[in-house]
Amino acid sequence: MVSNMSDEEFDGHLQELRRGTIVLASLRLLREPGYGYGLLEQLGSAGFPTDANTLYPLLRRLEKQGYLTSEWNTDEARPRKFYRTSDAGLRLADTLIRELEAIAAAAKTLP
Repeated sequence: MVSNMSDEEFDGHLQELRRGTIVLASLRLLREPGYGYGLLEQLGSAGFPTDANTLYPLLRRLEKQGYLTSEWNTDEARPRKFYRTSDAGLRLADTLIRELEAIAAAAKTLP
C-alpha cells in the first residue's frame, strides 16, 4: 500500500473498482435464474461482496434497461422474484468482459 494513503482511502478505491464489476458478475451469474438474496450469497462466495442496499436497486435498474427479465415464483410460502439475464444482458456481459480484459492489459503495459 502507498504509505501516504490511509487504509480507509485505499479500501475506498478498491470498493469503487469492485462496484463496477458487480454488474458484470450479476449478469454472468443470472444466466441461470436467481433471486436477490441467493445472488448476494453467490456474489460473496465468488469474490464480489456487496450488500442488499446496493444489489436490489441495481437489479431493478438492469431490468428497467432490458438487461434482466424477471418473474415471480409463488410456489413457496414466500413469493420470490427471480431474475434472468436477457439476450441484451448476455451481449452486455460479453462486451464488459472484453473491455475489462483490454483495460487490465493496457494497465499492465504502463511503466
